[in-house]
Amino acid sequence: MNSQILRAALVLGLLSAVGPFAIDMYLPALPAIGLDLGADTAGVQASLMAFMAAIAVCQLFYGPISDMVGRKPPLYFGMALFVAGAVGSALAPSIEWLIAARFLQGIGACAAMALPRAIVRDGYTGADAAQLQSLLMLVFSVSPILAPLGGSLIVQFGNWRAIFWVVAGIGVLGALLVLFFLKETRPPEARLESSIGSALRGYGVLLRDRNFLGLSMIGAFGMASFMAYLANSSFILIDHYGLNPTLYSVMFSINAVSFIGVSQLTGVLTRRFGLNAVVRTAVNGFIVTMLALLVVWLLGVDRLEVLAALLFIGYGFLGLVIPTTAVLALEEHGQIAGTASALMGTLQLVTAAVVMGVVGSFFDGTARPMVIGIAACAVVAFALTRLTIKPVRLVAAAAE
Repeated sequence: MNSQILRAALVLGLLSAVGPFAIDMYLPALPAIGLDLGADTAGVQASLMAFMAAIAVCQLFYGPISDMVGRKPPLYFGMALFVAGAVGSALAPSIEWLIAARFLQGIGACAAMALPRAIVRDGYTGADAAQLQSLLMLVFSVSPILAPLGGSLIVQFGNWRAIFWVVAGIGVLGALLVLFFLKETRPPEARLESSIGSALRGYGVLLRDRNFLGLSMIGAFGMASFMAYLANSSFILIDHYGLNPTLYSVMFSINAVSFIGVSQLTGVLTRRFGLNAVVRTAVNGFIVTMLALLVVWLLGVDRLEVLAALLFIGYGFLGLVIPTTAVLALEEHGQIAGTASALMGTLQLVTAAVVMGVVGSFFDGTARPMVIGIAACAVVAFALTRLTIKPVRLVAAAAE
């Protein structure tokens, strides 16, 4: 394997994990935050949705700016805001303060979450890009695997505020990664044609590109299904099933292992069968598994082991969908990779935020609303796949 790809995956994966760490680490503390600040479930979830909303909206600015000035300056600015938001969250005297601080932190985090996709596109396409995206996700997996465990330990031996002091330190480490280990991939000559006007024109081109929009939204509803689980899992697994924060973290990590582990097959499968065939096959597996979960729950089977097993399988298929759709969507837009990556991220996170809000509004203390929401996302992703990607026989050496 190319050592350059491995190094890029390590740096970009760790950088991409900075923002998700700020989500995953405080998930076990959501019930404790509600008790300490006197907030209900909806109020505590609003702190998560504020973070996600900031990431979604502000990507629209970071992407074009990175096309104009390079990838590194926006990353420095984002990391500074991220650290400031973490400190504000640690000092929050009320749920309203926490929501505002999380929004500020989200404005900073979206630079580290959006620009790595553009950096990948700056240097790679096709199967190499798919392999790098999957490796990036492998490094990125440190967040959903370790962050909840770390958060639960902090809550067990300290309090939820200490989580945000740790997150602030992670933001500082992210800035150091950019400074010492990340090369600028957007050379000055490539920036000459980038401007506010070209960014607006670029967004116009992308919004008229049905292939780009379709691929982005397949990934969006796949990601939304995971975010629906993320936003509700702590209340369901801790309050409904009676797990302690540590066991909850283990359960959450198991699904992340499935998602990330299967994603590592992306490079091998796309080289053998082609990107389009891998997407269609993975989406088929995803919808079958999630509809099976829905049927089981509608029949009244409310068992933790059933929920865990089917989510493990379904999110494994999703691990193939996310990196492949991202590569396909950006394939034809190398000149405006930052803008395209930003719009993709915004579409995906806005979709996730809407799904999280809808599922949260029907929360009844059980897993049923979450399961229905996840299944609905799978159905939409399946329909979009059929509309966007032409049927491809899964045969060796398929050229796409």
